[in-house]
Amino acid sequence: MGDEIKIKVRDFGFYYGNTKVLSGISMDIKRNAITAIIGPSGCGKSTFLRSFNRMNDLIPRTRVEGTVEIDGVNIYDDSVDVVELRKRVGMVFQRPNPFPKTIYDNVVYGPKLHGRYSKSELDQIVEVSLKKAVLWDEVKHKLHSSALELSGGQQQRLCIARVLAVNPEIILMDEPASALDPISTQKIEDLMDELKENYTIVIVTHNMQQAARVSQKTAFFLMEGPGEPATLIEYDDTNKIFTNPRDKRTEDYITGRFG
Repeated sequence: MGDEIKIKVRDFGFYYGNTKVLSGISMDIKRNAITAIIGPSGCGKSTFLRSFNRMNDLIPRTRVEGTVEIDGVNIYDDSVDVVELRKRVGMVFQRPNPFPKTIYDNVVYGPKLHGRYSKSELDQIVEVSLKKAVLWDEVKHKLHSSALELSGGQQQRLCIARVLAVNPEIILMDEPASALDPISTQKIEDLMDELKENYTIVIVTHNMQQAARVSQKTAFFLMEGPGEPATLIEYDDTNKIFTNPRDKRTEDYITGRFG
């Protein structure tokens, strides 16, 4: 069983300054599966997601308690190389954020940062990454035009290709389709389904139908009360969370009684 677990979170808490925003979170995240994190706005879902690649370190006066282990190593240990960690744990944001460069230069940006490659190796990385992101056929004839000319949905798939180009093991997605139209959203969801064969994916989404469609596991986060830190209310197989949740609060949220 142990080998199925990619990320192990134990008694995790998070502070902005003196304000505790997450408390007592423990969960095991499966390898090669999609785990969705749902809950009302402002309950720390994105903060929790960013704790897996230590993006929150960039915010002053934040601190964590508890542990987050990836493949058995606590990523908050002093010996951990954060640059290397962020290579292993890629992130896709809510709004597509391609660099104001060519499509080609967007994809090779990460590999060039982390290593030395020949032109032919970079060409290969671009093709493979764009194919994995199901974008190659749409852009192969214009790799050297600006990424900003692409549609929103294409830009988001380019951002996914940019993440894939450095060979991550885990992909974090923070509301990856919330700024996109339904057709682009469908493409992103189909793509996630393909990517889980080779990557561990954790997605934060406000869209309950999306969580139900794409994920195998779902975690429901909620603040215990006004000004209280958020905590993990329930974590289970997605179909169980959506059809037969254990906790009344989960059921109330999923059926739209609040949130």
